[in-house]
Amino acid sequence: QVQLVESGGGLVQAGGSLRLSCTASIRTFSTYPMGWFRQAPGKEREFVAAVIWSGSSTAYAESVKGRFTISRDNAKNTMYLQMNNLKPEDTAVYYCAAAFARFGGLLRLEREYDIWGQGTQVTVSS
Repeated sequence: QVQLVESGGGLVQAGGSLRLSCTASIRTFSTYPMGWFRQAPGKEREFVAAVIWSGSSTAYAESVKGRFTISRDNAKNTMYLQMNNLKPEDTAVYYCAAAFARFGGLLRLEREYDIWGQGTQVTVSS
């Protein structure tokens, strides 16, 4: 069964850092575009960052650009989101996602993704 499992969430003070991980049980993980989304209480889920299959190209939401870094280690079937200089408005449940568009590009829309993780809570206190 194909699965994505996030980890690394938690409670951190404003200005602090966290690194989220997303490990996939997908045999062909290295060929799939991946992304991170988040959903704050009372809000719709929004795009955070995306990475192509090779890891050589990335995209970010304007709200996190310069603070967050998405990366992937295909040998470990794992994607990461390094989050620095966290702000209270970054508080949300963070989800990782994979798209079955093998060797596809950067994907920013929810509907472009086929598999989702269960989410991990990130809480930033002021």
